Amino acid sequence: MANAEATTAVVEHEAAGGEHHVEPSALGLGPGAWVALAMFIFLAILVVKKVPGAIVGGLDKQIGAIRKQLDEAKVLRAEAEKLRAEYAAKIANAEKDAAAMVEHAKSEAAAIVAKAEADAAAVISRREKMASDKIAAAERAAVDDLRAKAAEAATAAARDLIAKNHSAGADKALVDGAIAGLVN
Repeated sequence: MANAEATTAVVEHEAAGGEHHVEPSALGLGPGAWVALAMFIFLAILVVKKVPGAIVGGLDKQIGAIRKQLDEAKVLRAEAEKLRAEYAAKIANAEKDAAAMVEHAKSEAAAIVAKAEADAAAVISRREKMASDKIAAAERAAVDDLRAKAAEAATAAARDLIAKNHSAGADKALVDGAIAGLVN
């Protein structure tokens, strides 16, 4: 009967166009039926061996692993955000500290300059006073020296005048008058 059907298919085909083409068949099944039967058997073996469950289990494991990695990534991202915020705060504090240090250094420098100016003014004032004192001392020494020389000159002149104008008799009269003035 399979041959009769095959023959009938060939004859109908020849009458239509003229080419001769034989379609194979086995046990009364055509090629499409054999492919469908093989697929059905293959799928039945897969179901019996629980391959879909293994595939679903593997996929579930991978889904779980991916979820775990995503959770870890979220935790790491949160930690990274926290560290970023912490370092941003540290940088801001460091900038504030640097500005404060600069201001402190400027104020210290200004204080040092002011103290140096005050010290310089005090040194100049002391040196001016020392110079004035030296000048005054030199003037006093010069005046004293001049007085001493004037006294020496006056003494020398008086000695010369007395030596020229007084005699021994005049000296005796002066001494007698001085003694008489003392006794009275």
